[in-house]
Parts: sequence; structure tokens; C-alpha cells
Amino acid sequence: MSFPDIIMVPVVELIRLEEHNSYGTFGVLRVNKSVFCITLEPPDRLNEAFKSSIPAQQYICRRHKSPKFGETFMVMNVPGRDSVLFHSGAEVRHTAGCIILAQFKAKLLNNRSVANSGDTFRAFMAMMVGVGFFHLTIFEHY
Repeated sequence: MSFPDIIMVPVVELIRLEEHNSYGTFGVLRVNKSVFCITLEPPDRLNEAFKSSIPAQQYICRRHKSPKFGETFMVMNVPGRDSVLFHSGAEVRHTAGCIILAQFKAKLLNNRSVANSGDTFRAFMAMMVGVGFFHLTIFEHY
């Protein structure tokens, strides 16, 4: 008897344990208990749409086709918000309330930023081939 390939739903955790200031909220993204990359989100502005990090809790993320970012994942059921995506970028102004994935922290025009985001985001999407959704847990450890 032959069974079709089974795609396991990855366990994804965003751990905010780095800086949390006007330059943004920095953390790490773990996939199946292994650190995959760093993250950049806006500062906590009480969940204000397009300007704040999202509340630390559990979410379902679904595959989404964004007109701006192409194939990505959307964080579903963020209270009072929609269009919260994973994507690439360099500075907090590029987040628009979303989660930027990158390889390392950097400094751009004297602002804290992240680097190698495009390649990191593409690697994340390559790792998620065949995955339609995943469970995301956000922890804060400041």
C-alpha cells in the first residue's frame, strides 16, 4: 500500500526577547524548535493598525497572495486588524504592522535595521512549500 506524502504542519514561534523601542521590536523566529531568523516589527502601540506589533498570543497563519509581496502568509484573527503579513524589509517604517524576516541586525543611516531580509524571506517560503497554514505563538521576554 502506498501513502501520499504527508506535509507536517510546522510549529512556528516568534520570541520577542531583544530590543523593544522606537527602532522597533526585535525577536527571533523558531520553526520546529530551531532558530530560523530574526524578526522586526513595529513598537507596541496598543495594536494600532499598520503602526503596532501584534499582541503576543496564538494565531493561525494562512498562505496568502499579496499584490505587493507575492506569495506569503497572513496572520489571521489579529484583534481589530487585517492584512498582517510576513514579508521582507529593512527598517521599522517598512513593517506597516507586519513581521519582517531577516538574517541579522544592521544599522542603516544611523537607524537600527535588519539585513539580508529578501533572501531570508525567500528561504522561509521555500521551507514552507506545500504548507497551507501553520500555528504561530508569540512570546514576549523583555
